[in-house]
Amino acid sequence: MTALRIFFLGGLMSYRALFSWMTPSLFFLTLVVQPVFQILLFAYIGRAANLRSDEFYVVGNAMQYAAVPCLFAMTQTIAGERYQQTLSYILISPAGRLPLFLGRALPVILNGFFVAAFSLVIGGLILGVTFPASVFAPLALVVLVATFSCTGLGLINAGLGLRIRETSVLSNILVGILLIFCGANVAISSLPAWMAAISSWIPLTHAIEAARAVADGGSLSSVEGLLTRELGVGLIYAVGGLAIIRFFETQSRRHASLGLA
Repeated sequence: MTALRIFFLGGLMSYRALFSWMTPSLFFLTLVVQPVFQILLFAYIGRAANLRSDEFYVVGNAMQYAAVPCLFAMTQTIAGERYQQTLSYILISPAGRLPLFLGRALPVILNGFFVAAFSLVIGGLILGVTFPASVFAPLALVVLVATFSCTGLGLINAGLGLRIRETSVLSNILVGILLIFCGANVAISSLPAWMAAISSWIPLTHAIEAARAVADGGSLSSVEGLLTRELGVGLIYAVGGLAIIRFFETQSRRHASLGLA
């Protein structure tokens, strides 16, 4: 029961504290309005160049923008504690590290899900892209898998936040890499071979492909392999992130490095 309380209540309190300094208007502009403008930008570029349908860009960019809350929020749940000089109190607590840090990931996953789902619906309405009601449930599952996978990458970034200072810069770089490599606006088949190889090992790539297939009427069983690979990628990053957090936590005890932020 203690582990469950740490997982759910600890994660919720951390997430509330993360956004306590933000006004609702800033949250709205960053995570609600901006993704819609990104969808419109690439959709109109695609129209002008006569490349892909509006649906291609709506699905791809709505899914890709989930990386923003998944990376930034996950990172700040740890880096923000370090900046406020409260992280040391967390690390000396007897709480289990698995529920402590995975509990902080749960609200981030839900936030990423909301951003992707909202962008998908509003972007589709603006551009006249419609989806049959039968695809909503499977599409929601695909989005949830995508946000889990991307939050795993956020855990790695969060772990690095125990040592490096400018985690926001790194988060921006990772968002840019995902935008280019995950197939949001350029089909993986159109990428150079080395880029296509990398794309198979980063979050969102398989989920975006699965989301497009489901949006076109495909069943969940037809994208089961893609979702399994996306989950696998997310688990690899999540385990790697927890390992990095544990390593730098040990190093901080030996070298008092938390105070160097």
